[in-house]
Formats: sequence, C-alpha cells, structure tokens
Amino acid sequence: MDKGFIYTLEDEKIVEYMKLSTEDKLNWLEEINEFTDLVLNDKEKEIRAKLRECEI
Repeated sequence: MDKGFIYTLEDEKIVEYMKLSTEDKLNWLEEINEFTDLVLNDKEKEIRAKLRECEI
C-alpha cells in the first residue's frame, strides 16, 4: 500500500466495541470528532483529509 494508513486492534478491543449499544458507539464517535476538531490545527486537518482520501 503506497498511500493512506493501516492500523490493527486486538480482538478483545473489537469484541468490547461490538458490545456497545448503537447510541454509545455514536456518542463515542461524536466525542472523538469534537476532540480532534478542537486540538488539530488547520494544517493537521488538511493532512488528515488527504490521508482519508488516500492522496498521501
């Protein structure tokens, strides 16, 4: 893979996440998005967007 990124999770973490309710999963996602929006500067947000689009 020349672009984007890859990461792995332990099986236990995946099972733990699967046990969460849909509402809990959405709340977690919203909190993470709010946090990253607060802490990343404009340049970092630009890099994140390029990673998501597999441009880098």
